[in-house]
Amino acid sequence: MSIKSFAAKIFAKRIHAKNQQWIQHPEAAQAQVFKNLLLQAQNTQFGKDHSFAAITTYKEFAQQVPIRDYEGLKSYVDRVVAGEEDVLWKGKPIYFAKTSGTTSGVKYIPLTKESMPYHIEAARNAILNYIYQTGNASFVDGKMIFLQGSPILEEKNGIKLGRLSGIVAHFVPKYLQKNRMPSWETNCIDDWETKVNAIVEETYNQNMSVISGIPSWVQMYFEKLQEKSQKPVGDLFKNFNLFIYGGVNYEPYRAKFENLIGRKVDSIELFPASEGFFAYQDSQDERGMLLLLNAGIFYEFVKAEEFHNEQAKRYTIGEVEIGVNYALIISTNAGLWAYNIGDLVQFTSLKPYRVIVSGRIKHYISAFGEHVIGKEVEYAMREAMQDTNVRINEFTVAPQIAPESGLPYHEWLVEFENEPQDLEAFALKIDQAMRQQNVYYDDLIVGKVLRTLVITKVATNGFQDYMKSIGKLGGQNKIPRLSNDRKIAAFLSNPQ
Repeated sequence: MSIKSFAAKIFAKRIHAKNQQWIQHPEAAQAQVFKNLLLQAQNTQFGKDHSFAAITTYKEFAQQVPIRDYEGLKSYVDRVVAGEEDVLWKGKPIYFAKTSGTTSGVKYIPLTKESMPYHIEAARNAILNYIYQTGNASFVDGKMIFLQGSPILEEKNGIKLGRLSGIVAHFVPKYLQKNRMPSWETNCIDDWETKVNAIVEETYNQNMSVISGIPSWVQMYFEKLQEKSQKPVGDLFKNFNLFIYGGVNYEPYRAKFENLIGRKVDSIELFPASEGFFAYQDSQDERGMLLLLNAGIFYEFVKAEEFHNEQAKRYTIGEVEIGVNYALIISTNAGLWAYNIGDLVQFTSLKPYRVIVSGRIKHYISAFGEHVIGKEVEYAMREAMQDTNVRINEFTVAPQIAPESGLPYHEWLVEFENEPQDLEAFALKIDQAMRQQNVYYDDLIVGKVLRTLVITKVATNGFQDYMKSIGKLGGQNKIPRLSNDRKIAAFLSNPQ
């Protein structure tokens, strides 16, 4: 055992013990976060507008501060972007994470000197927790790669801005710098395909032990490695034993990854966003990610089916239940208040509090009242693939409301790596899994409002071509798992 891996084990044990303080007392941890947030922001413009100084209970907060999305908070954010101080949080942000909004155009999410350390600490603790749980620290001696956006930052009114992953690249600890790949120059390449090719050349002969990124883009990297080497990635990188990912569910990609790697590797799931780092996988045996309750974020939850009701009840951490879809609402030390990030979560455990991301508020299909969400389609695909040699690269789902003949249906657009022998039988297995999960969908099939789903095969690289066509190839960009319209389906069915 190297000195470095030995030290990592000692550090992991210390951090694990420290974290037990809030894990064992979750409601007290959230109460303290709530109190600190209001105290620090009471003299901001937002705090004055919402009488923070007079708020003493959560009930008063919920009455004073309505749930907002980015559009609802935009008038305040615009003032921060213009350079004004003490608007949403004391002083000015140190960064803006620049993201793309569907209705807002470019979104500027503030990152403050109080919030930024939690992004870095959470990513570090996820790895340390893995070391503590498994006893495996040998990977710290190898090379680590984090597929991310360019670290080149712009500046707006004295505040630096860029993609979150590019901002985070500036905070890699010194003790990891020598192990970190790719080089700074390669990381600064903006064009994704050019960047991946350069990363392949840099890492091809390296001792890679940890690889991290969004699965769909890591898959592209693996495919290029395999094309160059003509061998599985696991043979090329013999000490590669840990895959760290976030942003999307890994399960639809798992079979393809294991084929590309040639063996199974451990994985750690993360739940980061520009708005905050919310959770990480804390167990290789338990389902879900540990919700971080002492990280400068106060959480509220609204049941998905009630979300669009103005009088919907807002739940705090002590009131949630297992298996319910909740819209995740956050208030943070970056100045986001009762902010709807757009994600749906389900709790898989209450001791400790673990969540899975079950979908997006805006990404669903309910053309006929079925309200199908991301978790359901991903589970159905996984069930259909189980005990088969079927592998997929990517898929998305859209309603076909007006087919040329017959009943409407859900169209599953799938890019296969290895196709099923009987496509109709495979589609039926998916459909049965959907009907078992979603009673509304089942009723529509039984009532002959919908026919069973139809699979449309997408040409190789079809999804990459779509992302390229909208200028979102690579980085932290992801294909929506489902849509309530046919914009993506139309492109994939008739590529330009």
